[in-house]
Amino acid sequence: MPDDRPNILFIMSDDHASHALSCYGSRINQTPNLDRIANEGMRFDNVFCTNSICTPSRAAILTGAYNHINGVTTLSTPMDNRLPTFVKDLRASGYQTGMFGKWHLGQGPAHQPTGFDDWAVLPGQGLYHNPTFIFKSGRAGTALRAGSQRRPVHGYVTDLITDMSLDFLQGRDAERPFFLMCHHKAPHRHWEPDEKHAHMYLNEDIPEAETLYDDYANRASAAEAAEMRMGLHHTPLDLKGEIPRDLPEMELRKWAYQRYIKDYLRVVASIDDNVGRLLDYLDAEGLTENTVVVYTSDQGFFLGDHGWYDKRFMYEESLRMPYIMRYPKGIEAGSVNEDMILNVDFGPTYLELAGLPTPDAMQGRSFAPQLLGETPADWRQSMYYRYWMHKAHHNVYAHYGIRTHRYKLIYYYADGMGVEGSVGESYEPEWELFDLDVDPYELNNVVNEPAYAELVVALKDEMHRLQADVGDERYHLDVD
Repeated sequence: MPDDRPNILFIMSDDHASHALSCYGSRINQTPNLDRIANEGMRFDNVFCTNSICTPSRAAILTGAYNHINGVTTLSTPMDNRLPTFVKDLRASGYQTGMFGKWHLGQGPAHQPTGFDDWAVLPGQGLYHNPTFIFKSGRAGTALRAGSQRRPVHGYVTDLITDMSLDFLQGRDAERPFFLMCHHKAPHRHWEPDEKHAHMYLNEDIPEAETLYDDYANRASAAEAAEMRMGLHHTPLDLKGEIPRDLPEMELRKWAYQRYIKDYLRVVASIDDNVGRLLDYLDAEGLTENTVVVYTSDQGFFLGDHGWYDKRFMYEESLRMPYIMRYPKGIEAGSVNEDMILNVDFGPTYLELAGLPTPDAMQGRSFAPQLLGETPADWRQSMYYRYWMHKAHHNVYAHYGIRTHRYKLIYYYADGMGVEGSVGESYEPEWELFDLDVDPYELNNVVNEPAYAELVVALKDEMHRLQADVGDERYHLDVD
């Protein structure tokens, strides 16, 4: 008897900010195929990562646990592939499982994908053009140790990852449900478009970010210290040519922004086209009605916001993840959810949709009720975030914090604390508080304003409660 549980197609890109999807009201581009998912399903407006960096976010998604629990706190701490994941639970229950594209959780036998019937992944970041892939097994008829075969594949990486995903779908057992992870490299730096999209935006200027010319006044010193300013910290590879570094900084930002953002949007356009290929396949095969389709990214990204590229900070553009989900059987078309969802919640949700319980090791919570328009009365009203990778990349200071629906409190403890992948040099801790209702772009730190004094105490208490609740420890200078 066929297993009629829903199929799940999980599409994830790398560094795709929600404000670069037109279904989120983007001013800078159009994403018609991604919009199909939102228009025919649900758009989630408040999905956040618990650590805005690639490897930790991916580990949090798979394990449903915060990074101090799963051990993946920085880019230098790969995931132990013996850890329990929701994919392993799906497979054990009868799902066919596949993973194709960017893994970025480590290489070698201890860190390669496990829990998948088939996989092919990029080593590290991978290349945009003619990339090498690591395959689970050798060519047909060969018996090789899993992951022992590496070979370059001719073509453009976004197309190739989609090709492999479609091959998996075409070879599936139609009597059993599938769970497929299609993980795109794009739009990760260095933003190399394919020939099809290389001529987009040539004769137009892209609207600038509202905070492109941020001068970092009235904020913690971490903002000014960060080394990811447009033009100033870009490389010639980023911008495909020499950089006029003799320009005044604000003029340099203006010049660099157009070069950067156009390539970023070009590689996003390729993702959108390839998402369309997958959606068309589901339609053609009669799979649309019983397939959950998710599109997300491992975190947000600064698109000239605050004069920056990259991520890491707890600021909105970096913290916020796009998340759109279509399931005709269980989600009303064109619906929107504003509840606070975290990346550790993804796995529990997919398990519930498959009729499986959330394991005790997972710290996230299923948001399956929200798919039906129902918010549990005890749903979270605040979330906890921590970035551990002190100064190692882009000179971003280690910090943790809390976000409620209106406020954000950030504590820059600015100490590597001996964490692998961080720098030992430390600085005096600082606090930031933003009132998002009156300061949505986070330009005005009000932590020392008398009118917010009682609120600061309450938010610190709530942050410490959340911290203890997830099993993390506060920095030793963070005292009441």
